[in-house]
Amino acid sequence: MTENVVHLHKPTDPPAPSAVTTLTVVPDAPPAPPAPLWVRSGRSVKTAVTHERTRATVRAAVRHGLYTFNGGRIVARRTWDGRTGARYERMIRAAEAAGNLEAAEEWEERLQRFRAARHHRRMDLLHSPAEAAKGVAVGAGMSVGVLVALGVVMAIHTGHPGDVVTPLSATIEFIALLIRIVQIVWGPALTIGPFLALLALWSVGRKQHAAPAWALPANVRSGEGEPITPSIVVKALRDLGVPALARAIKEMGDAGASMLGPITIAGCGVEVDVTLPSGVSTNEVQQRRRKLAENLTRHEHEVFITIPQAARTVRLWIADSGALDEPIGPSPLVTDETMTADYTKGKAPWGQDLRGDAAALSLYQRHLLITGLSNQGKTVALRSLALWLSLDRSVQFLMGDLKGIGDWAMFDGLATTLIQGPTDEHVIQVTEMVEGAVDEMNRRIQAPPGTVFPPLIVLVDEAQVAFMCPAKDEDKRPYGGSKANSRYFMAVRKIHNQGRAVNVLMWQGTQDPTNENLPKLVREGAHTRASLALGTESQARMALGDKAVDGGAAPNLLRPGLDRGTLVVASDGITIPAGQSSITVRTHYIDDDAAKAITDRAKALRDGVTTLHAIDRGQERDPLADIAAVVGDAPRVRTKDVLARLATRNPDAYGGWSFIDLKRVLDDAGAEPYKSDGVMVVSRDRLTRALANRDGDGSVSADG
Repeated sequence: MTENVVHLHKPTDPPAPSAVTTLTVVPDAPPAPPAPLWVRSGRSVKTAVTHERTRATVRAAVRHGLYTFNGGRIVARRTWDGRTGARYERMIRAAEAAGNLEAAEEWEERLQRFRAARHHRRMDLLHSPAEAAKGVAVGAGMSVGVLVALGVVMAIHTGHPGDVVTPLSATIEFIALLIRIVQIVWGPALTIGPFLALLALWSVGRKQHAAPAWALPANVRSGEGEPITPSIVVKALRDLGVPALARAIKEMGDAGASMLGPITIAGCGVEVDVTLPSGVSTNEVQQRRRKLAENLTRHEHEVFITIPQAARTVRLWIADSGALDEPIGPSPLVTDETMTADYTKGKAPWGQDLRGDAAALSLYQRHLLITGLSNQGKTVALRSLALWLSLDRSVQFLMGDLKGIGDWAMFDGLATTLIQGPTDEHVIQVTEMVEGAVDEMNRRIQAPPGTVFPPLIVLVDEAQVAFMCPAKDEDKRPYGGSKANSRYFMAVRKIHNQGRAVNVLMWQGTQDPTNENLPKLVREGAHTRASLALGTESQARMALGDKAVDGGAAPNLLRPGLDRGTLVVASDGITIPAGQSSITVRTHYIDDDAAKAITDRAKALRDGVTTLHAIDRGQERDPLADIAAVVGDAPRVRTKDVLARLATRNPDAYGGWSFIDLKRVLDDAGAEPYKSDGVMVVSRDRLTRALANRDGDGSVSADG
């Protein structure tokens, strides 16, 4: 075998002679070892540190230089204001811009008095040199005379005639000493004086932060949590990018604060009304909410702009930095186990407004609509209202949950009907439930005048599923859609039109409102409209209406995920500050376990409710069995409640029933209704005996 010989030699060396041909492999020079990682990191760190140090040095040089320069400008302006009537003229212009003519006249009078006093001082200066010379001569003569008299007294006392001039000579020597001191100090004073003057100007500029924001120290530059003062608000408005507003404030000078009303503490922030100068509209400020918030050293969600009743005025609510990210306390429904509800006179404890005050909503005869993006707390906000109302034992519920994941499961045994599921079949069931409520509404309308009906809440969560359902019935009528033949749409519209008068109310929760999944006629039929975070202003207008959005309501500016549970409400059922069209509410969060505990308390207030989970359609009816089913475990149920439950159970069979029809079936079975506490009731025990004693299967058709 031939060995592989590797020769390492200089390129200029000749090959060694050999009889055998030898393969010479000359490998490439090995690469240089990489620099240690710590060396490269150290260089990077050194460069970064040097770079940051350079920037800090430049910022410091610019900052201190501008402190001195702008401090001189401030002192010069103050001096000019003190010597002239410029301050009074600025105040006059500010009062005129604000439309306050009385204040303008008062400042003009002050200006006239200032000018008269200044003229008097200048006239006095014309005569002051001669009077001063006379005064000096008289004073000098009197001083010499006093000194001579003092010398005479000393000479008499000592007996030395030379003491007559001793006081005079001592005074002359003292004056000479003062002159020598001034001669010694004058030179250094001339040298140090300018530096002391510059130091004074620097101090003035430093106190006023008279330098660009980028050059200020980090703790000053951030301004995080900086208290809101009139000057900060005026500067924020001046730098808003509205030319007419900036010019007006510039003309006002420091008096720009005259645009502002009192800055008052409002919950976890402050509130101030700003009267805009002529030529500036309120929407120009509303459209620049983010820039205004940043000028106030706040985040966009921490500043709210609304339009009060006063003309040309915007109301700013500015939160304390970070306050809105703190959770609010638990709901009174959870903390107070003795709480009950009153549908007619009470208000549901829903949460807190931005001021930190309790926000309570009246539900009396008001249709309700809550919208928002998915997973923002819509169901919890809607459910908390139903939980409160469930503590009024007179309230009845028909519920359809078209999400179907158990958010409303705790109402089983409390709601008369509870349908849960997202399929087309569930939409059909919910539609027939709402149509049954329409039949009950019509029955109530035809009752004698003055009849009082218990509240019936028809609640549909995820209503957009119903509006977008493509299913049709046997007559080719669609269940979804927004046309005149749409069954769900028309049933909701009928309740909106007439249900309020007889306490049949429609509550709906829906996602991402559009014209397709929330028709205009339906959303405008709700008395209380609330919205969580939305994507666009057009969706905000669909959710709350043009009036609320034009008045400052902006659910589209809420932060999805971060502002979960915060909603904007437009309703006459909640206390809204005067002049505003909406209010922002941070709702209490009630989890599933707490909700179940509340519904358990609500069930204890009632005689027992048999909840239907489906509506039977097109089947042979057994009226007596159906009556027993709707009575459930309650010892007795009022006849009118039995009729309402039957109509909900099967609108086709029992929707047209009256008390006479119910009494006929019960009388035939031996379970006659009777009076208890002045009202007609149906007894559970009588029904049980009647069912047990029936001959055969005892089935009776719906026709009797």
